[in-house]
Amino acid sequence: MGGLTGAAVWLTVTVGAGVCLFRAFWEFLALALGASVKVFGPRTPGTPDPRIPAVGSEPAQRAYWSRLMWVDAYTSTRAAASVVRHRLLGRWMAVTARRMFTGRQPSTGYGGHWLARLGFFLVAPGTALGAITGALLVSSLMVLIHLVMWLLVAVAGLVALAGVVVLRGADRAGVLVRRIRMKCPYPGCYRPFTLAVHRCPACGTAHRELRPGRFGALWHVCACRRRIVTVSLAGRDRLAVECPHCDRPLPAGIGRDRIVHVPVIGGTSSGKTMLMAAAVAGLHATAGRGVPKVSFATADDRRDVVELNSQLKNAGWVRKTQGGQPRALMLRVTHRRRRRLLYLYDPMGESLHDVDSTRRQEYLAHADGVILAVDVLADPQVRRSLSAAEKKLADAAHPSDPGPWQTYQTFTGELSALAGRRRGRLPLAVVVTKRDVLDRIEHLRVPSTGIGPWLATIGLDPLVRDLGHRFRTRRYWALSAYAATGTGPLVSEQQRAAEAVWWILAGTGLRAGGLLPEGRRSDPKPPSVPRPRRTPVQDRSTH
Repeated sequence: MGGLTGAAVWLTVTVGAGVCLFRAFWEFLALALGASVKVFGPRTPGTPDPRIPAVGSEPAQRAYWSRLMWVDAYTSTRAAASVVRHRLLGRWMAVTARRMFTGRQPSTGYGGHWLARLGFFLVAPGTALGAITGALLVSSLMVLIHLVMWLLVAVAGLVALAGVVVLRGADRAGVLVRRIRMKCPYPGCYRPFTLAVHRCPACGTAHRELRPGRFGALWHVCACRRRIVTVSLAGRDRLAVECPHCDRPLPAGIGRDRIVHVPVIGGTSSGKTMLMAAAVAGLHATAGRGVPKVSFATADDRRDVVELNSQLKNAGWVRKTQGGQPRALMLRVTHRRRRRLLYLYDPMGESLHDVDSTRRQEYLAHADGVILAVDVLADPQVRRSLSAAEKKLADAAHPSDPGPWQTYQTFTGELSALAGRRRGRLPLAVVVTKRDVLDRIEHLRVPSTGIGPWLATIGLDPLVRDLGHRFRTRRYWALSAYAATGTGPLVSEQQRAAEAVWWILAGTGLRAGGLLPEGRRSDPKPPSVPRPRRTPVQDRSTH
């Protein structure tokens, strides 16, 4: 009798466990899968996720693979484990099994007839065992599923990271190959940067990290839900950009084109501003004849040149350059597939009077070439050689102050500190200005060739010799900036002024071709000539 009773109890427990195991397994599996998938539900791009803290002030949402994918995977695993645990302990054990062990109906808690209560009591151990077994089986299955999921997540993360590395590396390699060094053109900044601030074309929000990275590989999603490309080849350079240091606007394409910095150096009233105006006009005039194309980088540059030309046409001269540090005049020069963004600096002459003011001209550290405006009429020895009538003619041309030798000494002294070893490799274009006046003085008439030796013979031998010592690449020009600007300008003089700029651009790989009729060779080293006999220096106030 005892054996039959034991067999009956064992059969009851086994049947209850089997039935409960089948039901509990599918219930736990459905709940676990549902909880795992629910966290991957649709989410509006660009909207912040409360599980991910904001990163600085960047308006873009972090890329899914960089953070949210891992958060979703963790949340999915945790949700599956949590729902199985809560359903097992909360419903099956704390409610169903507990009621059955007390002989009550599991769904309602009602006791009923004693036979029913006995049945519930007998089935209760199997129910508890089946629920526990079902939970363990589902947990084991979910462990396998989530291991596969984590493996896929890791592979996806590595693929995305590799894509970011490749895209960013390609972008950086393009910058290095094209030797692009981005610098701010504005006074008070002049600082280099590797990535400009890009404005969203839809809402105008500033993006300071618009490159392949944690916010996306191929594009970033702005807070306005607009997708913005992150690489130059995809069109990032067409966006409005700003300097990351001073937040002032920069020309579009600044990260695509190589920047060439060319300061025009000269004393006060040496004619450097008119020389720059003539060079800009000559660049446009020369480019119109052939392949090269020249355009203004920004509307502000066009406006500045229009105002400068208006002054020259109305008054025949320009007001003295004002301000401490100059803003670069930016031109875009294109020749076939080669593009250059030309920065022309026109500092006021007073900024080169002493060491301290010259040292503040921080753009000199980025110079790719220098144009030195030489006013021969300002040299003390040249002025001593003039007659009274010639001196009156020279005074009407407003000689610069200080003379070219003093300006050059101050400039080169600080250029060594700012440019370092690059100084000796910089091409130096020496442009003798006010040729229209020089040609009216017999012994100062400028020859068509050999301008370097001519400068040495008229009293600027120290300047010529030091140029040969400090600058391995140099070339000489002479022109009348007055004749190249104003009303009825001479195109030939404008083109001669532009030749100095074309020569420097040619040194950066922009093939000027026939734009330099005499080739790219520097003038030969001037011969050793005896120095003119010096007379006692007269008081500067008499000149």
